[in-house]
Amino acid sequence: MSCWERERPVGGFGYVALMAVPPAVPLKTVAAPGAADHEPVVDPLKSARRAGDPPCDVYLTGTVFLDIIFTGLDSAPVRGTESWARGMGSSPGGVANMATALARLGLRTSLAAAFGDDHYGEYCWDALEQGEGIDLSSSRTVPGWHSPVTVSMAYEGERTMVSHGHEPPPDADCPDGGAPACPPRARAAVASLVPGSSAPWIESAARRGTTIFADVGWDESGHWDLARLPDLRHCEAFLPNAEEAMRYTGTRCPRAAAHALTEHVPVAVVTLGAEGAYAVDGRTGETASVPAIEVEALDPTGAGDVFVAGFVTGSLAGWPLADRLAFAGLTAALSVQEFGGSLSAPGWEEIGAWWRRVRQLERQDPAALERYGFLQALLPEAARPWPLRRAVPTIGFRRSA
Repeated sequence: MSCWERERPVGGFGYVALMAVPPAVPLKTVAAPGAADHEPVVDPLKSARRAGDPPCDVYLTGTVFLDIIFTGLDSAPVRGTESWARGMGSSPGGVANMATALARLGLRTSLAAAFGDDHYGEYCWDALEQGEGIDLSSSRTVPGWHSPVTVSMAYEGERTMVSHGHEPPPDADCPDGGAPACPPRARAAVASLVPGSSAPWIESAARRGTTIFADVGWDESGHWDLARLPDLRHCEAFLPNAEEAMRYTGTRCPRAAAHALTEHVPVAVVTLGAEGAYAVDGRTGETASVPAIEVEALDPTGAGDVFVAGFVTGSLAGWPLADRLAFAGLTAALSVQEFGGSLSAPGWEEIGAWWRRVRQLERQDPAALERYGFLQALLPEAARPWPLRRAVPTIGFRRSA
């Protein structure tokens, strides 16, 4: 069996066939769970919380985009023609995808970002703070700076994006653009490593006891040298995709790459796309492998962010490595069934609805169900109909007189 082939390791890993129900093309407005009082449907860290804990569970920083998503396109736009979309939605994007995914999983999330003082910036701020309950006390509004914008067109399970924006100007408190020099105390932080550069806030957070989880962007220079990721030494877990992992380690197998990465970081998680994911804990020698859940993918935007959010959640809750990996894969699989980035991030009600549905399907693999049995003790008893939509068709409707 090659390292790319699906396998069923000891421990009951298997497939959970999810019968996809195509959503209606138009995106509808539905309030996020707990939006009114920001109380999570499930608190996955309830048993781990103690007096004197940091005020937030997860801290992150980056660029917030206004995402405008067009759906219901039959094909890619053709040059010289006009394409009409049957549906559209607007939502905060960029780092907001990760922040939203974390918040919907019940983690107290703090985001440091720059927001424009235009209507787009005001909308993104309100959607994150009021709609998702994300702490923006470390964020700032920049006078005269316009919000970055991404237009995303979803079709045939893929998406095409066009973005525009400028770096926010630094100030005394945020010399790094959007990130404060001294981040708030947090259990964990999620960092996106940039080849060839270092972010001072990562070392600062790690020194204060924050557990750092990191992914990485594509190395445009082509060097693929782990020495060009100096902040990796401060990280607890590194979550690249298979191609990135193999390039950085000079290996030809993503599983071999994961093992090689544990020479540089305690936990390595390599995502394999449609093949699932593989993880290694270098301190204990524990490994875990989960196949991808079979779903009908409508839009992969933000799936990687949701995967990381799921893994962080399980890690902070103290779950076994295999459960963390399975949960991360599940949340990512649910997200690709919906359009948009932050729009598609699942909460516990969606996860609960999925769990009830798959157990009702005939000819279900008992071993596959057993793999996700740890969810039973966590999930709410009742849930609203799923899938949910969290979007607005446009921004700035005037209120009726």
